[in-house]
Amino acid sequence: MTETRDESKRINQVPAPKIIIAGSGMMEGGRIIHHALRYLSDPRNTLMIVGYQSVGTLGRRIIDGARSVEILGEKVQVKCEIRIMSALSAHGDQNKLIDWISVGKPKRILFNHGDPDASVILAKKITTDVAIPTEVVDRAMTTTL
Repeated sequence: MTETRDESKRINQVPAPKIIIAGSGMMEGGRIIHHALRYLSDPRNTLMIVGYQSVGTLGRRIIDGARSVEILGEKVQVKCEIRIMSALSAHGDQNKLIDWISVGKPKRILFNHGDPDASVILAKKITTDVAIPTEVVDRAMTTTL
């Protein structure tokens, strides 16, 4: 278990074989970025991606077969084996999210994570069914419903 950035960096000095488990969703930030930068280009390594990876994320680009990705401004060849375990996710489905939202009844909901199309569908459903104003933020635009 590593709790600090320095402890995480020391993983690089641990001799192979090793397993690095990182909880950063979709490989968009956190320490996993540094590990990806170091290990993606080595064909002796395996990257196992667990859970859903949203469109536009590093995780999704790798799943979609990118042979090269940019990480921290550096071009990295993806030569390691890619394995995908999509059956595991900590995210609730639409009904669970609506049930959860209905209990606390926030004044407004801002969606800033997930596939834009799915976010718009969920936002519309919440606005219609629960009468809570929603806003979907996309990297390219903002839509108020």
